[in-house]
Amino acid sequence: MTAYMDHKDLTNETIGAARARDIADNVHKVLDRIAAAEAAAGREAGSVRLLAATKTRDVGEIMAAIDAGVRMIGENRPQEVQVKAPGLVRLMAERGFALGADASSAAVDGAAGAGSADATGSVRNPAQNGVIPFHLIGQLQSNKIGKILPFVDTIESVDSIELAEKIARRAVMRGITVGVLLEVNESGEASKSGCPASHAIDLARRIGNMGGLELRGLMTIGAHVDDETTIRSGFVHLRRTRDQILTSGASGTEHCTELSMGMTGDMELAIAEGATIVRVGTGIFGERAFV
Repeated sequence: MTAYMDHKDLTNETIGAARARDIADNVHKVLDRIAAAEAAAGREAGSVRLLAATKTRDVGEIMAAIDAGVRMIGENRPQEVQVKAPGLVRLMAERGFALGADASSAAVDGAAGAGSADATGSVRNPAQNGVIPFHLIGQLQSNKIGKILPFVDTIESVDSIELAEKIARRAVMRGITVGVLLEVNESGEASKSGCPASHAIDLARRIGNMGGLELRGLMTIGAHVDDETTIRSGFVHLRRTRDQILTSGASGTEHCTELSMGMTGDMELAIAEGATIVRVGTGIFGERAFV
């Protein structure tokens, strides 16, 4: 258990009206930023989805973001997934939503509204089907895989064949298909996780052929520098890598369309270079009290 979980009750479901208003205002500001960036880049409105990064945020704060219009959430730490998921599942169900791994049952039962599902039961257009995708966006240790699979539908932090194989085995055992994004270290910074950019195409093809997994795209963290050209270059390279994977026609790569890149400080640059998902935490919830 991480230290801050001893000091903050992440299962808390009640927040003050002022805090809820702040979160709602911030969500609307971020959505406005996304819309403006889409327009500036000449992209179709709604082509970029907002993922609320909910590290250290409690259930009440997350639900305030959902009530304000957030339709995708992501956790950095498996421990937080386990702690928050039961409350989130219940409260979202009260609002007519299915969370993460509930998507398949929602599609099958029809409880999430009209929409289409593929052969695996995965909802292809979750925001239109009453499903709130639940992603793991932080590093995943193999001994935590089984603990998050009942809740998350997509793991964005797959950075090695070894980790992909372990997730695939667990998924096959459960009879489910888990969405994965290959995390690529475009900046080359030693402090960042992700596979080397030079290995991404080969790894993507190999992951695409694994049972129990669906390769849905690529993820990266922008370079931690002030130089806009350097930050952009990483996003450009990730987009080109994604395009190469798609045009290769390799088996299992046909759904590799997502580009999860851009956060509070660099989302406009990422959107200009093709992001389909931006991961925003501070811009929605404010500065974290805990790391």
